[in-house]
Amino acid sequence: MWEGAAERHRVQRRPMLLPFLLPLFCTALSEQIRYKIPEEMPTGSVVGNLAKDLGFSVQELPTRKLRVSSEKPYFSVSATSGELLVSSRLDREQICGKKSLCVLEFEAIAENPLNFYHVSVELEDINDHMPKFTHTSFELQISESTKPGTRFILGSAYDADVGTNSLQNYQLSPNDHFSLVNKEKSDGSKYPEMVLKTPLDREKQKSHHLTLTALDFGHPPLNSTAQIQILVTDANDNPPVFSQDIYRVSLPENVHPGTTVLRVAATDQDEGVYSQIAYSFSEAGQITQFNLDSNTGEITTLDTLDFEEVKEYSLVLEARDGGGMIAQCTVEIDVLDENDHIPEVLFQSLPDLVMEDAEPGTHIALLKTQDKDSGRNGEVICKLEGGVPFKILTSSRNTYKLVTDGVLDREQNPEYNITIRATDKGEPPLSSSSSVILHIGDVNDNAPVFTKVSYLVHVAENNPPGASIAQVSASDPDLGPNGDVSYSIIASDLEPKSLWSYVTMNAQSGVVFAQRAFDHEQLRSFQLTLQARDQGSPALSANVSMRILVGDRNDNAPRVLYPALEPDGSALFDMVPRAAEPGYLITKVVAVDADSGHNAWLSYHMLQASDPGLFSLGLRTGEVRTARALGDRDSARQRLLVAVRDGGQPPLSATATLHLIFADSLQEVLPDLRDDPLPPDPQAELQFYLVVALALISVLFLLAVILAIALRLRHSSSSSVWGCFQSEVVVPPNYSDGTLSYSYNLCAAPMGKAEFNSLTCNDQLNSGQDILFGDSAGALFPLCNSSESTSHQQAPPNTDWRFSQAQRPGTSGSQNGDETGTWPNNQFDTEMLQAMILASASEAADGSSTLGGGAGTMGLSARYGPQFTLQHVPDYRQNVYIPGSNATLTNAAGKRDGKAPAGGNGNKKKSGKKEKK
Repeated sequence: MWEGAAERHRVQRRPMLLPFLLPLFCTALSEQIRYKIPEEMPTGSVVGNLAKDLGFSVQELPTRKLRVSSEKPYFSVSATSGELLVSSRLDREQICGKKSLCVLEFEAIAENPLNFYHVSVELEDINDHMPKFTHTSFELQISESTKPGTRFILGSAYDADVGTNSLQNYQLSPNDHFSLVNKEKSDGSKYPEMVLKTPLDREKQKSHHLTLTALDFGHPPLNSTAQIQILVTDANDNPPVFSQDIYRVSLPENVHPGTTVLRVAATDQDEGVYSQIAYSFSEAGQITQFNLDSNTGEITTLDTLDFEEVKEYSLVLEARDGGGMIAQCTVEIDVLDENDHIPEVLFQSLPDLVMEDAEPGTHIALLKTQDKDSGRNGEVICKLEGGVPFKILTSSRNTYKLVTDGVLDREQNPEYNITIRATDKGEPPLSSSSSVILHIGDVNDNAPVFTKVSYLVHVAENNPPGASIAQVSASDPDLGPNGDVSYSIIASDLEPKSLWSYVTMNAQSGVVFAQRAFDHEQLRSFQLTLQARDQGSPALSANVSMRILVGDRNDNAPRVLYPALEPDGSALFDMVPRAAEPGYLITKVVAVDADSGHNAWLSYHMLQASDPGLFSLGLRTGEVRTARALGDRDSARQRLLVAVRDGGQPPLSATATLHLIFADSLQEVLPDLRDDPLPPDPQAELQFYLVVALALISVLFLLAVILAIALRLRHSSSSSVWGCFQSEVVVPPNYSDGTLSYSYNLCAAPMGKAEFNSLTCNDQLNSGQDILFGDSAGALFPLCNSSESTSHQQAPPNTDWRFSQAQRPGTSGSQNGDETGTWPNNQFDTEMLQAMILASASEAADGSSTLGGGAGTMGLSARYGPQFTLQHVPDYRQNVYIPGSNATLTNAAGKRDGKAPAGGNGNKKKSGKKEKK
């Protein structure tokens, strides 16, 4: 692989002398890297170490991002080594055609900082194309009368190579009659001419076969051949003759098709058919732009000409007479350039963003102008339109640099419309413009700005903890993280340890929260220093001060300082002279309020006084003065209740009780203080009565509820109770001895409650007697009534009717709690016990029964066992009263002692048998 050597050339433009030309022709230092390589190098071949030639180290390559900017990707730069590599086929003949010098120019771009470097690669030709003839065989008719020295133009060959590798020579195979002469056209191309050396004799040789060889001087040399067939014709003495061997004409490129180029003329001295001449192109297959009239020899254009494609044409014309003799001439047409192409502006290496902190003179983009015209028609001048902070600098021929020419500010102009106008120097000049949108990238160059210079916040005390008390806001015109603002508290006049117990701040919203309830009496104001900080790199911040004023609320009641109060809230007595005149200053109530402002504006009021007309109280001063002189009927001891109110809403107050004694000396006061206590406070008595009344109302309400529930239950069981009273009570007819015989039935209620089902009197009962039964409260009601009512005096109940304290059940009747039995806990035993109790009551009414079973048992132990004693029995006997009889139930203790019941009418008790149903 052949690698060209790099050449570095530094070209420095000279500054012009005139100052006003400096902006247009400013000094610039351009570096151009040149390489020379042969064509057709394989893809990936190394042209040269571009990074090294530019002075870059291998460590810089990742950051500089060296790359190639060109219209066609012929080359690329290795990202690791910085070498310039071949990336596509390099065919010199296809790229440059027949140009003697083939140079590829492009720009190398390096970033951080952005810069452009001019690189040119010259392609050297290699002998990769052999000469080729348009036709591989030619046929000529030459008369035998042709004189020696006559020339015949042969078909030329074409070689795409240039220099020594192109076509250099023609050779003709050795013969006796012809020789070969190499001719050269104005464009440098060669063509062969064959010269007749000796006369031809048709009778000896009718035809000649020759070989024409085209050779180049490459290494190795290449060649091609063509066969020439020469036919010797009979006598045609005079060949056609052109008026000129070479015709030259210039033709503008913008001529219309059909335009006459020129007319050639040839003459023949023969007569008749031998003098008739026909014109033709010797290489008609290659002529596509022109047309030749075979009769007149007029050449016209078939299509438009383009100077940028073909600058000149070389045509070979033949004139053939009727005898077959020919003559040749050359027509050379020069195409004149016209200003028919508009210049173009091409943007190369245009970045997506241009950072707003770019310094003036920073390279932004590379521009190239293109005009296919030549000469002055192809000279282009570029101009930047619009008032934008950019300018263009000439870098090389048809190459410009777009650089910054001022300070960029994305917040003011986020993008710029860059318009470049290119104008050529033709007549008339042609121009075009090209525009691109250049976006400005954001840089964190703006600090956050608070909406206020300082903040003053009013917060009422006793605020709820966790409530927001203020909010700050800051704006940042930057984008993305550069414009994201977060808030924080960076300083305060509070202690750092206690700061977070007072306030906190939301970093995203800027809301300040109170962490505790503020107390105006402890902390009236404090100051915070807040910071707004963006997320850029480096981050920018701004500070603002916030003063928080804690407003007062009426949360403190007045406090009495003088007179000093005792634990009950009253003050010691003050002694007032009896002869005090009206307006005499007795004392002064002094109070303070921890609040401030209107909430601490105190006023004094007299709530109670033993004699309100005797004293006056200053509304704002709290001074207690006599309103009049002390009278004879006025009490020497006076009591004042003074209220101190503040001005808050609602107002708070405190009271002080003043005890005043009218006396002239302390000895006069002491006996009254020791013997005659002060009258009770009416206010305290009123409160006591209110509490007692409230307690009574509550008790009555509970009793009413209990009574309502009891009536409800009694109403639901009234039908069953009435049925129990349908049983008959049989009373024996003979009761003159004072013994009342009767019978009754017991009815057990469904729910285990023993009640009387019914009780009806027997016919033998005296109509004047009623049987009364008492309820648990001791009230009597008749068991049965006679049809005729007779007044009868009855004895009052005996005091021994009731059980003794030892015989009653429950807590009051139990002597030894551990000896008492348990009450039956099932329904059957309960019903039996209740029936037994009623039976025992009837035996007691007989007067002769001892109630059996010993004292305190009422026969329960004999009937139901020893576990049922009177300790379990309610005292039902005290509720039974038998009117008309002096017999009363006595307790077991009286029977044992043999004592007669006290009172009565003297009737003896007689045992009787009871009939139980």
